[in-house]
Amino acid sequence: MQSCHAATVVDVAFDDPNLIADAGLVPVLAVAERIGLPDLVAEHLSIVDAANSAGANPVAKVMSLVAGMVAGADSIEDVDRLRQTGNDLLFDQVRAPSTLGTFLRAFTHGHVQQLNQVLRDSLVALTDRMDLLPGADQSDGVVFVDLDSTHRQVYGYAKQGAENGRLKGRKTLHPLLGIVSTPICRPVIAGIRLRKGKSADVRGAVRFLAETLTVVRRIAPDATVVVRADSKFYTADVVATAARYDAHVSLTTGSNPSVNNAIATIPETAWTAIHYPQAFVDTDTGELISDAQVAEVPYTAFTGRPKKLQVTGRLIVRRVKRLNPDAVTAGQGTLFDTWRHHAVFVTSGFGMLQAEDQHRDHAIIEQTIADAAASALAHLPSGVFTANAAWAVLWAISHNLTRAVGTLASSFHARATTTTIRAHLINVPARIARSARRVTLHLPANWPWQAAWEGLHTAVHRPSRTPA
Repeated sequence: MQSCHAATVVDVAFDDPNLIADAGLVPVLAVAERIGLPDLVAEHLSIVDAANSAGANPVAKVMSLVAGMVAGADSIEDVDRLRQTGNDLLFDQVRAPSTLGTFLRAFTHGHVQQLNQVLRDSLVALTDRMDLLPGADQSDGVVFVDLDSTHRQVYGYAKQGAENGRLKGRKTLHPLLGIVSTPICRPVIAGIRLRKGKSADVRGAVRFLAETLTVVRRIAPDATVVVRADSKFYTADVVATAARYDAHVSLTTGSNPSVNNAIATIPETAWTAIHYPQAFVDTDTGELISDAQVAEVPYTAFTGRPKKLQVTGRLIVRRVKRLNPDAVTAGQGTLFDTWRHHAVFVTSGFGMLQAEDQHRDHAIIEQTIADAAASALAHLPSGVFTANAAWAVLWAISHNLTRAVGTLASSFHARATTTTIRAHLINVPARIARSARRVTLHLPANWPWQAAWEGLHTAVHRPSRTPA
């Protein structure tokens, strides 16, 4: 690609009041209003700040922040992209970045919890009105709840809660995420909690899981729910919390004497060879694994805890051959096969191979974390911890809205990343024309995703899906 007229002088003038850069915000805000997001903010969020007007009109400020994040803002200053002249013709009460920064800094822990309630209620409203989690509302449906944490690097000496955690020499904050998905859809976010950089991975996970499962049971009261997580969350309290909500667990156990003894009882004839169509990376060695063997054995977890916290289930064990690097380098073979074992504690009734396959799909949460890193969680913009905690929850709301518009647009966009949805459907330039109380958006001719955009526009103007 090159300029058509390299020798031609190109003049620039920022003078057209009828142009907008993000035409996709029109259907996005239509969806937000349709599910009652402004009303939820007004109902749950109440910031009283006697010193200034930081808490005034929280609806306008929350909606400005969410719209900015949907459009790609990863800092408070980036929300200023909404204040272009053309947007004044389509949207009311867009707030300036300085106002939004003051608003976020007025948050306390209690206000962040209020915003979390908005997140949960808005997710329920989205699933009521569209097929965001297909199959979740059916008695034979399966819903996965994935827990994981991530470290987001921050800069500067004034960030509250920033500490040198897992990323050596780098200060981080440590969000905990709870996502919800079904076997045929990408995940949405049911909860997010910001923690200090040095916080243990499992810190606060029990209460967080209870809050997440509460909203999941509102969405899927009769479905089979499976909580998936890695060994950081393999605790008796996490399993007991899942059981209180009639949910099963699929948790990596790590290595310990009890697990190792159970694996040792598996007879050699019990192992089933499996081949993975798509090789995955072994988390211990970094090798690509395409072949393995799987077996299962009954197992009672947490036998060192009180009887009421002991749980009977199964260990689904995957083993792959362990190579001796020194022997391979010397051209020697191995006299006896040696193995690396990876055990998962499972309480569901799914078959061995299905349960093992389901647990490997826990990696889907890494896609959500990648979406966060490519969006508003690329930066945590404030020096105030609670402001950053509120920013993270607002990102989760914007993420769910983005997933919703992708679902409405096309089957392709229903499974696309948020970056792709933003590029195809949100960041679309348009010219505004007004006539006889009607507004027409003139979008680019030959836009490759015109059909998806028109499908989205049609979907937000048709009757809502009647809740079951």
